[in-house]
Amino acid sequence: MFDNLTGLATGLIIFTIVIVVGLIILTNIGKSVASCATGFTYNGNGSSGGVCYNNTDTSATTFSGGTASDNSYTLGTYLGTGSGGLGSWTLAIIALAVGMLFIGALMGKRRY
Repeated sequence: MFDNLTGLATGLIIFTIVIVVGLIILTNIGKSVASCATGFTYNGNGSSGGVCYNNTDTSATTFSGGTASDNSYTLGTYLGTGSGGLGSWTLAIIALAVGMLFIGALMGKRRY
């Protein structure tokens, strides 16, 4: 059973690495394709991500970084831990896998 748990842990580590690397790549793609005006910087992180904001005047209106950066930001939210993101399924995957391991171990016992 511990061999199965080791395999599960290895799979979860690889799953996490794929999500983190994917988010880093998508964030950098969003920054590189954003079309922000002079004096504005693209923010692809956090709740206000995917927008261009003014470097000096924080009360200035923010605007979208363009269709390409919006798509990159949206893909990042689908991959991450946000509502419905792939990363939000991690706990469910762990619970299901461990539960199936225990059910399999109990069903495999022989009674004499």
